[in-house]
Amino acid sequence: MRSRRFVSLCLITMAMLLTPALGRAQNPDPQALQQEIDRLKGQLAALQQQYDARLAALEARLGSGPAATAAQVEPPAGPLPATPDTGVGSGKVFNPDMSVISNFAGAAGKNPRSDLPSLSMSEVEAAFQAVVDPYARADVFLSISPDGIDVEEGYATFTALPAGLLLKAGKMRAQFGKVNTMHTHVLPWTDRPLVSQNLLGGEEGLSDAGLSVSKLIPNSFMFIDATGEVYAGKSAVFQSDARSRLNYVGRLRGYRDVTEGTNLDIGLSYAHGPSGDFPALDKQLTGIDATFRYRPLRRAIYKQFIGRTELIWSRQDMPTGSQERAFGIYGSADYQFAQRWFVGVRGDRSERVLNGALRDTGGSLALTFRPSEFSLVRGQYRRTQYAEAMTANELLFQINFAIGAHGAHPF
Repeated sequence: MRSRRFVSLCLITMAMLLTPALGRAQNPDPQALQQEIDRLKGQLAALQQQYDARLAALEARLGSGPAATAAQVEPPAGPLPATPDTGVGSGKVFNPDMSVISNFAGAAGKNPRSDLPSLSMSEVEAAFQAVVDPYARADVFLSISPDGIDVEEGYATFTALPAGLLLKAGKMRAQFGKVNTMHTHVLPWTDRPLVSQNLLGGEEGLSDAGLSVSKLIPNSFMFIDATGEVYAGKSAVFQSDARSRLNYVGRLRGYRDVTEGTNLDIGLSYAHGPSGDFPALDKQLTGIDATFRYRPLRRAIYKQFIGRTELIWSRQDMPTGSQERAFGIYGSADYQFAQRWFVGVRGDRSERVLNGALRDTGGSLALTFRPSEFSLVRGQYRRTQYAEAMTANELLFQINFAIGAHGAHPF
């Protein structure tokens, strides 16, 4: 190995440099000089033997190189010899994983209640993710759109807290339901369901600065995760007019593998805070979501099925002293029928947050082509029937592409 030859060359060079220095000593005794040289050579040989033994033991543990097939050598006591810094490890420490994900979208057809342009670079997401220290990691997502640059999410996650707690601090998408937590590029559709638009603030949703604490609840039946969050009340849904009026979110999620190729994910969510429509009054949201996944292990790259549904109830205090109630639901099914091809269908129904008597309904059919995990091309037909007796028929399309290292989103 080159490292072993390098050490041997260093040892020989040291011996050559030491020999002339000893020869220049005053009144040298030839026999004593030869003994000193032999002693130094013995020490150098012992150092090389120690280095070789520790290197062989390391190769055996890693399972690489010729030493992997030999018996593992017990390394001698003492510190490992210093190795030159190549800059690879330190570069990873001081430079986070970075990625850029772009979403190009378009729309054709007429919809008097939608302002989607015919063509647009709707969003470019820049992500920076890295471990801060042994106790925390950081994730920052910047959203660049025609409206400007905004922090979509930016938070630190503290993973070494007592009692198995997990703490997140920063700006985050609240853990309410499923769709609210999804970034644009991971949505299975080009748009968000009507219930998200009518009751959860649309594209921005429940996204705010706050604190989130979660904990796994051990049991033998299923994976259960409990989360409690508090936010400043500056989102599209909740708007606070005082420091003491905050937005609170709670979620209980359960996950279970049904078979080796299927699993079930269910959740219950609740949010309470000052209303974005009337900051002096309160609003409450309750949600139930369920996701069923089927992905056979032996055909995982060719076939999969995901069924989703989400139900949301809204209760809004009104200036008249009454409460306005609204309900929304969507259901979707996405099926992969070839290695790179997916087809999906979705049904929508949602009442308006300030007038539950107004109800919008709709349906969508989508076809997606994924050349790789870094890009997709999607077309979607959407038909929406609004409460004002208007019907919109649209053809939406999307081209999504990513560069760089982008960490996985929550499952």
